[in-house]
Amino acid sequence: MKKSLVFALITMVFALVATVAIAEHKTSLDLKIGDEVYVCNCGEACPCHTISNNPGQCTCGKDLVKAKVTKVDKGTADFMAEGWEKARTMKTAGKYACNCGPKCPCDTISQNPGNCTCGVEMKAVM
Repeated sequence: MKKSLVFALITMVFALVATVAIAEHKTSLDLKIGDEVYVCNCGEACPCHTISNNPGQCTCGKDLVKAKVTKVDKGTADFMAEGWEKARTMKTAGKYACNCGPKCPCDTISQNPGNCTCGVEMKAVM
């Protein structure tokens, strides 16, 4: 009986820790038209869809560019940056997210693994 109780308590603690760990990673961005963020500048066929609140580099190694949100749909947003001829659509939910903790200021998400704009390696979240 004691072993069952101990096992149940350990299982509950593990579940709580796992829930908190998952909640620490912001896996999607709640963007609104007019918001300015930094997005990957590797072209229309960009496979990484890296988006961040901070300047830095995309997971593909290109510099992020400041862009304005021009349209928001379920799971995507359109961005327009200086020098682009037309808006680019990117996913707003990442397979990878910055792993620097709940107070992370960069909120970097991407479809590819790599480093966050703050230099921390991103964690797979999906």
